[in-house]
Amino acid sequence: MQEKDPNQLKYLELLSEKFPTTQAAFTEIINLEAILNLPKGTEHFVSDVHGEYEAFEHILNNCSGVIRERVEEIFNLELTASEQADLCTLVYYPAEKLRRLREEDTATSEWYAITLMRLVRLARRLSGSYTRSKVRKAMPVAYAYIIDELLHISPDEREARLAYHQRIIDTIIDTGSADDFICSLAALIKRLAVDHMHLVGDIFDRGPHADKICDRLMGYHSIDVEWGNHDIVWMGAASGSAACLAAVIRNNIHYESLSILESAYGVSLRELALFSEATYTQDDGMTPMEKAISVILFKLEGQVIMRHPNWHMEDRLLLEHVDPARGVLDLNGTAYEMRTRDFPTLDPAHPYELSADERRVMDGLMDAVHSSDKLRAHIGFLYDHGSAYLVRNGNAIFHACVPMNEDGTFCAVRHQDQVLAGREYYDYADRLARQAWHEHDQVSLDWMWYLWCGRYSPLSGRVVKTFERTYLTDRFTWQEPRDPYFRLTEKPEVARRILMEFGADPVHGHIINGHTPVHAADGESPVKAGGLLVVIDGGFCQAYHRTTGIAGYTLISDPRGMRIKAHRPFGTIADVLDLNADIMSDDDRFEIYPSPKTIGDTDTGTQIRGQVADLRALLDAYRTGLLPERG
Repeated sequence: MQEKDPNQLKYLELLSEKFPTTQAAFTEIINLEAILNLPKGTEHFVSDVHGEYEAFEHILNNCSGVIRERVEEIFNLELTASEQADLCTLVYYPAEKLRRLREEDTATSEWYAITLMRLVRLARRLSGSYTRSKVRKAMPVAYAYIIDELLHISPDEREARLAYHQRIIDTIIDTGSADDFICSLAALIKRLAVDHMHLVGDIFDRGPHADKICDRLMGYHSIDVEWGNHDIVWMGAASGSAACLAAVIRNNIHYESLSILESAYGVSLRELALFSEATYTQDDGMTPMEKAISVILFKLEGQVIMRHPNWHMEDRLLLEHVDPARGVLDLNGTAYEMRTRDFPTLDPAHPYELSADERRVMDGLMDAVHSSDKLRAHIGFLYDHGSAYLVRNGNAIFHACVPMNEDGTFCAVRHQDQVLAGREYYDYADRLARQAWHEHDQVSLDWMWYLWCGRYSPLSGRVVKTFERTYLTDRFTWQEPRDPYFRLTEKPEVARRILMEFGADPVHGHIINGHTPVHAADGESPVKAGGLLVVIDGGFCQAYHRTTGIAGYTLISDPRGMRIKAHRPFGTIADVLDLNADIMSDDDRFEIYPSPKTIGDTDTGTQIRGQVADLRALLDAYRTGLLPERG
């Protein structure tokens, strides 16, 4: 270090406040260098949970089968398959399982003693991948000292230590603390089984309990979220976009999940319902509320499209071509039959202008959304822990696609006098989404709607045909052409180009996507482009089970490699408790590392090496007298 560098000297002075002596600095260096040699933490990738809370909760509790695998490794020669399943269920749902066992008079003192020691052994195995400091921080505070004592045992003191541990266990049982202690151990085991979770988009819509999923995620120990199109439309609604809010309401009417708005978030739809009943009929198979919100939505979408001619979405201005008298959509000389002729608020002279009653209803709904503290907390969490994409450990993670041209080049999109493509386009989308949340300006709010369903939205990647699916009887018109990305990325050379564009590893890295259900029943594989692309939307949502043939994919990245878990449909938590009916998963380890990866091989390792370099510079400053020690 040169003395003339004032910025580096100022940084080292600040660093010396935390490490005031030579001893403090080299002690930390020793600690950090040791951490580099620990096993890489297990990463858990989940996507497209779509409000299916019970299935998602179970995936979190069983860590996509990681806990069951560890139980098999430890107890395969000691316990039957049924006994192993009992132990797993106890870890997944400890309070509920204990209640069942008490009802059956199975939870004897002997059972508690045996079970507690088994849980300690399981926790001990999982804790071996972490520093003792990190394990202690993960422990429930009330039992941290006791658990710490139970987890650590040396070979040379094994016999004496086992007696000591047995005495601790006996005392836990004698004092009536066993149930609480089991719950604490189970929580620690689940915490240690997965170091970090990536949720690759689409928490909301379809299923009824996205709010419960958000509550669960807000308490999760380490997580990031890559926004999906079904997340961004809710984020847009909470930020103040009327078009996004109308889309959210229409989605919830369509998926019959209005309770999330009214019960979970306190957004009353009473005025919309009253307006609908007073304005629309219900004699053609569409409900008045569906008709009312659909017309409002397509009017608001039309306003957004006309404010942004650079988006070239004029072909989506369809409301002006509706002929209610004939019951058709008259477009380019073709008359398409419509499901309804009921358009009482449609003014042919001003087709995209809301009526006074429609404005009043939407103003009330916008006020209700703005006043929902719970919704704002959930959306705030998505902004704080989320992004449009993430590059982590050589992988590029994003929900849908990178818009591309047919020749494999990145599609350029013009917005606000800028022409953007590839990673730069993603960075712009991320920045404007955050601006919408903080500034609520019209441009960024319109952009939130575009990210939901715009032609070249990286979060959607298709021509969205909501109008046709709502009104037209000809299902051929419902087809939604997809971005060339989804076809081109089957080629390894295209996948590598995308990895390089995002600064990921083009040789050993992966593109990790959700968004597009993999049709496993038809033989489609989630691993594409020679292993460079992994698509983990296998259909958590029950509506997709028949199409995909499974009930969701998750991806596990551990020290030994990467593997896809294909999950079969989840029954109920009651089935798990009564029958030990875990989600059955097919395990496909598609990548095996030549040697187990350590933290030193990860992004965290790169950060640690940077910290070590800074501390060595601080040591040098102390030893050369450039900085005085503070001790």
